Amino acid sequence: MPAAAPLISSVQKLVLYETRARYFLVGSNPAETKYRVLKIDRTEPKDLVIIDDKHVYTQQEVRELLGRLDLGNRTKIGQKGSSGLSRAVSAFGVVGFVRFLEGYYIVLITKRRKMADIGGHAIYKIEDTNMIYIPNDSVRVTHPDEARYLRIFQNVDLSSNFYFSYSYDLSHSLQYNLTVLRMPLETLKTETIQTRQESFDIFEDEGLSTQGGSGVFGICSKPYEKYVWNGKLLEAVKNTVHRDWLLYIIHGFCGQSKLLIYGRPIYVTLIARRSSKFAGTRFLKRGANCEGDVANEVETEQILYDASVMSFSAGSYSSYVQVRGSVPLYWSQDISTMMPKPPITLDQADPFAHVAALHFDQMLQRFGSPIIILNLVKEREKRKHERILSEELVAAVTYLNQFLPPEHAIIYIPWDMAKYTKSKLCNVLDRLNVIAESVVKKTGFFVNRPDSYCSILRPDEKWNELGGYVVSTGRLQTGVLRTNCVDCLDRTNTAQFMVGKCALAYQLYSLGLIDKPNLQFDTDAVRLFEELYEDHGDTLSLQYGGSQLVHRVKTYRKIAPWTQHSKDIMQTLSRYYSNAFSDADRQDSINLFLGVFKPTEGKPHLWELPTDFYLHHKNTLSLSQTRRSYTYWWTAGVLKHLPLPFDEVTCAENRRKLTVKKFHKYEEEIDIHNEFFRPYELSSFDETFCLAMTNSTRDFMPKNVGIDPSPFTVRKPDETGKSVLGNKSNREETVLQRKTAASAPPPPSEEAVSSSSEDDSGTDKEDEGAVSQRSTPVKVTDTGDNTKITENVVQSTKDVYGVNLSDVPSEDDLTIYTRFVQLGQSQYKQDKSSQQFCSKHHLERVINLDTRLWP
Repeated sequence: MPAAAPLISSVQKLVLYETRARYFLVGSNPAETKYRVLKIDRTEPKDLVIIDDKHVYTQQEVRELLGRLDLGNRTKIGQKGSSGLSRAVSAFGVVGFVRFLEGYYIVLITKRRKMADIGGHAIYKIEDTNMIYIPNDSVRVTHPDEARYLRIFQNVDLSSNFYFSYSYDLSHSLQYNLTVLRMPLETLKTETIQTRQESFDIFEDEGLSTQGGSGVFGICSKPYEKYVWNGKLLEAVKNTVHRDWLLYIIHGFCGQSKLLIYGRPIYVTLIARRSSKFAGTRFLKRGANCEGDVANEVETEQILYDASVMSFSAGSYSSYVQVRGSVPLYWSQDISTMMPKPPITLDQADPFAHVAALHFDQMLQRFGSPIIILNLVKEREKRKHERILSEELVAAVTYLNQFLPPEHAIIYIPWDMAKYTKSKLCNVLDRLNVIAESVVKKTGFFVNRPDSYCSILRPDEKWNELGGYVVSTGRLQTGVLRTNCVDCLDRTNTAQFMVGKCALAYQLYSLGLIDKPNLQFDTDAVRLFEELYEDHGDTLSLQYGGSQLVHRVKTYRKIAPWTQHSKDIMQTLSRYYSNAFSDADRQDSINLFLGVFKPTEGKPHLWELPTDFYLHHKNTLSLSQTRRSYTYWWTAGVLKHLPLPFDEVTCAENRRKLTVKKFHKYEEEIDIHNEFFRPYELSSFDETFCLAMTNSTRDFMPKNVGIDPSPFTVRKPDETGKSVLGNKSNREETVLQRKTAASAPPPPSEEAVSSSSEDDSGTDKEDEGAVSQRSTPVKVTDTGDNTKITENVVQSTKDVYGVNLSDVPSEDDLTIYTRFVQLGQSQYKQDKSSQQFCSKHHLERVINLDTRLWP
């Protein structure tokens, strides 16, 4: 047995019971052998009163308790007609508690779907939620604006790419989670004694001693607040209830596929964590705030492990982390002018790079050194636009590097990706591959086992040059790649894919699965990985920009079919439609959900604020009492541990973030085997997750007899198992639906509008179809019908616009549409520049990708 294991929450099934005076929230473990009860008072009109008796009930005790409550709350003793205790709803977890102007609401997860599995630890996606008002109607004090706040709050669609786990900390990386489990035993024993003294859990009830024994230490770490999206919703109860009631959710993307190597299952997982700090929509959130948090900051982690061995201690696990985020400066873009490319404005002078220092200090604490910046914005422009950001970023990095030791300096790599894309002589992906090799060699990657024997017998030159930090149990990633363009969407996603592909080769090599750390395009393994990254890019693009990706890996490989050009103009128009009419409402919803704005009686309402600048920049309302040094800009203690990240170092500060308990080795709280296989439940092969996930052999390998089954064999175009994603059976489409959940928090309208990102270095669009408010997979049509579809699109849209959709949209087209939006329906018919639009009905029909245009 391992010395330590993650703690598994004992509250995974919930039932809410109600009486006139109270709610009773009963939570149990999956086997329904242990229960906890929360009592929620309904007689307080505005305060939240929750009582956790901290007692663990058996099934029989809970039945007796509910029976007594039922009997005691009937109107007449002995009456059987009306129950005094009624069952309100069943759930899988508590998202949190929120209050606007009246009383508190409780938000419950009522539907979930398994999305991934990491060492037996399940990761779920929220499919549906229920929001219940707590106070009784007899004490409710109504407010006329309550309903409006409720609508704004619910505009953040929790069924769109929010994830949670009962046993795996999604806010931290795999490297952090496994490093914590390998803490020295003496440290764990010390922490166990402190937990026993400080916690409300009675350690003696476990019948264990802190000295000796055959027990296993259960470890639960404090979540990383930046990537937790319901932290404010749980703030009112986190100090009063048992930790098992606290279920932390992340927002972003999670996808998993199975790579079969001659029958050996290797799970490839992609997890993206979106920052909850300075979060918002594209044009309304740019740059950084006063605390160093940047817009559109996403941490992407690719995890590779051998699924034939499930245990964290005995299995083979590897991961690689990279980050995207807006340029860490004070800058913005004003979209009130309705220009296709709003001018970039530097809002504040920052000669000492204060905000950049705060941002890179956060990164040094979490990732260690070196911090590598890959800046993809344009360097050569007729009118200075994107280059403004590059010049300021170079100045900031140069200033900060003066005070860092040379071996830990920030590495800056500028590369004008748009310029290389337009050149016919340059291969964009070849250049990106060179950069990727250089980056991975500097940062290394994480693997929890020593180098395989085959790498010792047949050493590879590239392997010997690999960086990172080598320990007796494997390798640690030190440092991280930070990629940015202007939007951090299209160009960034392609660059991250190429770096991820390079890291994937090293990960496979470290596990002894390939003989050289190289992977080629058009292999089943790379196509599976590319599909994961496209789903990842689409989802993140929808959340921040309101559209799916326009420029994909196929665009930069220049193998995308020409028929995709016809979709660009509609995506471009849709993008501006979304930015003009939806983004402000979505931003208000995010501000309310994350607790950035708190409704208060007597103060302006959320919709009355002219800007949310003061909400995100706290230094505008109060001056900080402490001033950071202009030269020693990092947090004390960070520098001496580099290149290791400070968050993973064993020290007193980090130990305080852990909860450690000791259990018998077969206790349910640490028994992942029992949690994964669940012998007490009836299982069905049709519903088994490992059979339903995307499979390299079933979904990518050619079906011809005699084909090499290796997923690392280069396939010819006519040998591929599926062409774009077409020729899929109904069952395979169902599998795709389970895997892909690309949708964004919807605008106030009944149906979300799809639009494209700002990155303009290519012209191809892969996916199509309007995105619904719920999680809807991308619909892709069989390639055999492409010609017919293209003819319908071109002809139908030519009748509406009077333009040929096979051409790339020009700035004139965007100017016409902008003019249409400015004039409105009442005047645009008199304007000569808008004669190409028949009516607003036709415009919206094309923007929403009507089914008549896309059969």
